[in-house]
Amino acid sequence: MRGVGCAGVAVALGGVGCGLVVSGSLTLDTGLGRTVRPLGPITVSMAASRDVVFEVISAPYLRRTPRALADEIVVLERGSDMVLAAHRTRVGARLKATTVETVRFTPSTRVDFRLVRGPVPHVVESFTLDDDDSSTTRLEYRGELGTDFGCLGSGWGALVARKWEATVRSSLDRIRVEAERRAGTKR
Repeated sequence: MRGVGCAGVAVALGGVGCGLVVSGSLTLDTGLGRTVRPLGPITVSMAASRDVVFEVISAPYLRRTPRALADEIVVLERGSDMVLAAHRTRVGARLKATTVETVRFTPSTRVDFRLVRGPVPHVVESFTLDDDDSSTTRLEYRGELGTDFGCLGSGWGALVARKWEATVRSSLDRIRVEAERRAGTKR
């Protein structure tokens, strides 16, 4: 009987631990068996100048976060060219993952993200902005996601990467729509 009770406790603790990792509340960063996989590249062309696109990306971080994004972005610490921000992403019907990232801004050309806390121990990403011509900007997203524990972590990383890239695609689409609205263009 005692073995059944211990097994039940172990299953319950495993479920709680899994929920904490998925939500980003517990990051396991041991460096043991670290595997790294690419994120992206994802490229989006926008009918707006590079300055407008950069302003759309940076404004929620460097200025006041709009009410529409308040459930997704919480700036914890703000500097002149870098912030520490919590990003909340729905990952299921009742579960939200919270990542904490540094976000560094190089005006009009680049935005760099580095994971501090989240469902995996390592993520670095960048948005690079280039002019296609005077009124069109090409935004390229690239990154890498790392997990520990060899093939077990690699499987977890594949699941996280799929959701991560889908979230980035959604964000890039919103950036494109807003930048083109500000530029007065339509697709």
